[in-house]
Amino acid sequence: MNREEDINKEKVKVYVIGHKNPDTDSICSAIAYSDLKNRTGEGCTDYIACRAGIVNEETKFVLDYFGVPAPHYLSTVRPEIGDIELNLIRGIESDDSIKVAWELMRKQDSRSVPVLSDGKLEGIVSITDIAQSYMDESDSHVLANAETRFSSIAETLNGQVICGDKDALYTEGKVTIAASSPDVMEGFIEESDLVISGDRFETHFTAIELGAKCLVLCQGSTPTNTIKKLAMERGCVIISTPYDTFTTARLINQSIPVKFFMTDENLISFQMSDSLEDIEETMKTYRFHNFPVIDKNERYLGFISRRRLLNINRKKVILVDHNEIAQAVDGMENAQVLEIIDHHRLGGFETLGPVYFRNQPVGCTATIIFQMYTEAGLVPDEKMAGLLMAAIISDTLVFRSPTCTEADKKACEKLAELAGTDIREFAHQMFEAGSSLQSKTPEEICYQDFKRFTNEGYSFGVSQVTFMDQEELDNIKKKVEPCLRTVMESQDLDMMFMMMTNIVETNTELLCCGPMADEMVREAFDIPEEAERIILKGIVSRKKQFLPPFAEALQNNG
Repeated sequence: MNREEDINKEKVKVYVIGHKNPDTDSICSAIAYSDLKNRTGEGCTDYIACRAGIVNEETKFVLDYFGVPAPHYLSTVRPEIGDIELNLIRGIESDDSIKVAWELMRKQDSRSVPVLSDGKLEGIVSITDIAQSYMDESDSHVLANAETRFSSIAETLNGQVICGDKDALYTEGKVTIAASSPDVMEGFIEESDLVISGDRFETHFTAIELGAKCLVLCQGSTPTNTIKKLAMERGCVIISTPYDTFTTARLINQSIPVKFFMTDENLISFQMSDSLEDIEETMKTYRFHNFPVIDKNERYLGFISRRRLLNINRKKVILVDHNEIAQAVDGMENAQVLEIIDHHRLGGFETLGPVYFRNQPVGCTATIIFQMYTEAGLVPDEKMAGLLMAAIISDTLVFRSPTCTEADKKACEKLAELAGTDIREFAHQMFEAGSSLQSKTPEEICYQDFKRFTNEGYSFGVSQVTFMDQEELDNIKKKVEPCLRTVMESQDLDMMFMMMTNIVETNTELLCCGPMADEMVREAFDIPEEAERIILKGIVSRKKQFLPPFAEALQNNG
């Protein structure tokens, strides 16, 4: 491959993405790891940072602070038409002849071709349509009914227009063969007919006198000057073809414009973003050989067939900050996972093949990614360092969380130095921005940092929001408490919890919903029956402080 081919070759796309309802670590780690991979890659792969949900207020503050745009939103990684190589069948125009369509099909080894106007799809003409044109040979008026251009007739017959307007349309009359004497011709040739003839002056003269609109001379015959003059006076087009009478009669219907036979109503077309799962169902219902693919402006892009569905290029992804299918972007079971970088428990994630899996017991994925920068001999720039620092501050609650390790602290301090940022001052601004939830709907608050878990046959969701003061916590509590049941039912959960964490006080008030929720939580954390509010003192971590005792309570209950 030469240099020019290498430059023009499309890069392989790899999507780096965190979990659904992403938090600051999920977003910032995806951005920074994409940067690291692009810096260490060979240039043939483009690593793209993505997100699987809405950017929350805390993360938005971080991105704005360091001037970094939010990652691309990716709702699913299910295979789409865009993941398949289209059959780039060249199109024709509606005035082109059936012969042009047929030759193009043979050249491109296709059973159909698109009919285009300024790049937009007008219709489709297929082998079946061409067969129909032959079946209609018994209809001697089909050329006129199709408004066939005289130049198309000449082209189809490998001939030339000797006289007359080649761009005019043949719109009236029938096709007939003049194989009889002039006396007999008077009985069947009518005005505006197209007459196929040999090299006989009398026949030519009689046909024009009877009002023929077009005279096709076979075997390379040419008209005399007298016939040419008469034809021009009477408005008769003369075409000369090298073919014999039989071949001319057999081929002439191929000059019909494709618009006469093409399918142009109720066209079944797809767009590049359509999922393969959806189009397969359509293909089963409408059993065409080829289906056109168009862009959002209805411009034709190519064909797709059932056979091409076998050559699927699965989307390539790298997962950060999670390793559970329930938390992954939709369609993950159909994607090709290349790497997983995480700091959570192992969630039984299955992959199609071996992957690079790095999981460390630290407080934040960003800590691992900073280590990987160092291992690669690279230093993150000011923006990437700021994002990684913010992720560690967020996940460890400024080192207050029990998940925080010495590695997290050291990494955060070094990153703060690279970003030129004071940890305490930045943390206060970030948490203050993140705890401002007054403008959000109850449902948005519930899903802001929501994760789904399965344990001992039960499925449950745990959301977490953080606050800087008790008054704001109490105000938000009134909004979200009635919404917990809605979330539980919409997600088909057995239980739903909301951790309302006070960062300053280092404790959490837990809201519960579900038949067993309150009972299991009280058992797990030894909360008395008479206590009206469930306050978990010293508990700020969902992963390390809430899940283990709760999972143990579920196990004891079973």
